[in-house]
Amino acid sequence: MRSIDRQTLERLRAAFLGGETGYWKSERDLELYEQTFAQRIGWKWDYVLTELKQLGWSPPGGRLLDWGCGTGIASRKYMEHWGKVERLFLCDRSPEAMKFAAQQVRDVDVWLESVPPRSVDVLLISHAWTEQSDPVALPCEAEAILIVEPGSYEASRRLIALREQLRATFHVVAPCTHQGVCGMLTPAHQRHWCHHFATPPPEVFRNGDWARFARIACIDLRSLPLSYLVLDRRPVESRGIRAIGRARIYKAHASVLLCDANGLREHRVDKRTQPQLYRKLKKGKVESLWLETKAP
Repeated sequence: MRSIDRQTLERLRAAFLGGETGYWKSERDLELYEQTFAQRIGWKWDYVLTELKQLGWSPPGGRLLDWGCGTGIASRKYMEHWGKVERLFLCDRSPEAMKFAAQQVRDVDVWLESVPPRSVDVLLISHAWTEQSDPVALPCEAEAILIVEPGSYEASRRLIALREQLRATFHVVAPCTHQGVCGMLTPAHQRHWCHHFATPPPEVFRNGDWARFARIACIDLRSLPLSYLVLDRRPVESRGIRAIGRARIYKAHASVLLCDANGLREHRVDKRTQPQLYRKLKKGKVESLWLETKAP
């Protein structure tokens, strides 16, 4: 990581938190964003793409659109996991960002588009969905849609709205384990939101530059919350149980919010009768997707 420009970093953070569009004023802004915030977004994509592989999912084709691409971290992570694509469309309201993103890839047919193409095989949206005025209007037709957003209540609720709008024509791959109505839409669960936690690489915690970045940006490097949605026109198998967020830990038990086709429910893990699972939940080392055929 190159030396961190505190003033620029603080401006980028303030612009993001303030909901501004077009954070970048110069190539140096893009470089700094790529070295810091974009890397954290990339770790979220690693989390999602790794889970998709574990589920046995694979992309439907080779035309990829990175919409609202920024520095292009989402499409690069996608190609790290799935290999080179037939054609990569980079679309952003910032021409400088599209140019920067194109310079980060090699041996790929790259198209820079201020207006997205009419259709693609795979649509990627990364930390751009909450900026849209219409929460259910897609930029183009796609066979599969992968969206990764911050793990906030607003982002989760927007993705739930999109899921409900599209589940008649798309199959839900993740994070949902079923195709029914989202359980969080019931009045009893309005306070909940669908979010999960990615894990940064271990070396981050031994790096002085990352420690300095965390202090300036007021970020806890250990916490990497995300909300995401993966849809596919092709049929997928519904299975498993999803743990939402993190368990609440008490002296004698832990409480986990679980989601499946039967809806949302609180599940109690007693320390005395399930000590191993209790310890894992306390340490945050339990995968969010539980593939048991019966509720734990």
